[in-house]
Amino acid sequence: MVQINERGVNVAVLGATGQVGMVMRRVLDERDFPVKDLRFLASAHSAGQVLNWRGHDIVVEDVATADLNGIDIAIFSAGGGTSKVWAPKFAEAGAYVIDNSSQWRMHDDVPLVVAEVNPDDLDEIPSGIVSNPNCTTMAIMPVLKPLSDAFGLKRLIVSSYQAVSGAGRAGVEQLMNEAKAAVEQGADKLVFGGDAIDFPEPTKVARTIAFNEVPFIGDIVDDGSEETDEEQKLRNESRKILHLPDLKASCTCVRVGVFTSHGMSVNAEFEQDVTPEQAREVLEQADAVELVDIPTAQLAAGKTPSFVGRIRQDQAVDGNKGLAFFVTNDNLRKGAALNAVELAEIVANKHFADQL
Repeated sequence: MVQINERGVNVAVLGATGQVGMVMRRVLDERDFPVKDLRFLASAHSAGQVLNWRGHDIVVEDVATADLNGIDIAIFSAGGGTSKVWAPKFAEAGAYVIDNSSQWRMHDDVPLVVAEVNPDDLDEIPSGIVSNPNCTTMAIMPVLKPLSDAFGLKRLIVSSYQAVSGAGRAGVEQLMNEAKAAVEQGADKLVFGGDAIDFPEPTKVARTIAFNEVPFIGDIVDDGSEETDEEQKLRNESRKILHLPDLKASCTCVRVGVFTSHGMSVNAEFEQDVTPEQAREVLEQADAVELVDIPTAQLAAGKTPSFVGRIRQDQAVDGNKGLAFFVTNDNLRKGAALNAVELAEIVANKHFADQL
């Protein structure tokens, strides 16, 4: 543990050397998080690395042998299996855990929170664990929450366009390798046939992802629905965060050949009439939302807000009770690292105010 300041909270980052962990370290710095002592932890494979944070060299510890005492807030980005084992152990040692995996999201005693949407759910943390939503859920919550409050959300249809960085570093490498192969062989040949290029075998995404879209993310759920767990996460997490347990929702999740930033095509039906003009008036006042004409992945990459545009009346819904719109958001930044740090800030202010 390295002391950074005289006052603040003792912070640990588990998974500090990974893709999201790197962004978390950067966000802690950018937001001037009230760190007193800081520790970086990872698996034995990454232990021993030295990471610099604000001029301090911090040696990455092996979580399996680390002393967990004295940690106030632990921010996890290490996968569901790791979280299942270690989150309870950190909590038992006295830390509040902010977990970025899917392991705890639907547990009744674990708050599932988007900072701008339902921060009051962090007033009580019975298990000591707080869960970060899936990156697709995260992107649309700041948009849907104010619209739901104003007009009463009733039904939701979402189709996602998810970047390969959502599949980790291996997803990024697959797209890079496939795109390089296509360019070297003459990518324009794909105009005439999908088998015109000799692509490398897929290594992470289920099918070739370069210049392609793959409507399959995660694993098929064994309940007869033929949905993937990614699609069910989007529906179930939306219900929990919005406190709408009976929300009707249909979701299709698609991986696309984009490096970073997820896009979502949304059709939302409401209890009350709503026009695109009224929706824009509401969203102009919403936190973490930015209205644009054409929201794109490149526009969102590296930025914080959920960009929303193409807002129009849903022609498949009777009257003026439906809206169609498109949302983009950086899945590594707000979709993972930033919200986790924001939740840690809320926890610090609610439960460690005397240390700040």
